[in-house]
Amino acid sequence: MELLALLLIVLLSLGGGLLIQRWPGYRPAAPAYPQRAPFLGGGTPDTHAWSRYHIRYYPMALLLIAFEMEMMFMYPWAVVYVEQGMKAVMEMGMFLAILGVGLLYGWREGVFKWQ
Repeated sequence: MELLALLLIVLLSLGGGLLIQRWPGYRPAAPAYPQRAPFLGGGTPDTHAWSRYHIRYYPMALLLIAFEMEMMFMYPWAVVYVEQGMKAVMEMGMFLAILGVGLLYGWREGVFKWQ
């Protein structure tokens, strides 16, 4: 009986919403131009929003992501360290060594030099 009452309430709500939406003469007023215009301090944009970024930003973004992942793995590692001891220290050392090799490679390739 409760399920039937719930179904009746849902159907009445949907029917009422559709009725109000399709009611003749019910049209919300279109917003004025200042409300539709993109916000940019009152001026028009000089470039398109989908313009491309310079390629020099991508290696830095990849390094940021790599070191953010490092920190994400180091927080739970602290909990595992309490249980595992020296084994966990060696595993984290290997992980940090791999990231260090990536950092040295990026340094050698000149990723950190802004031109």
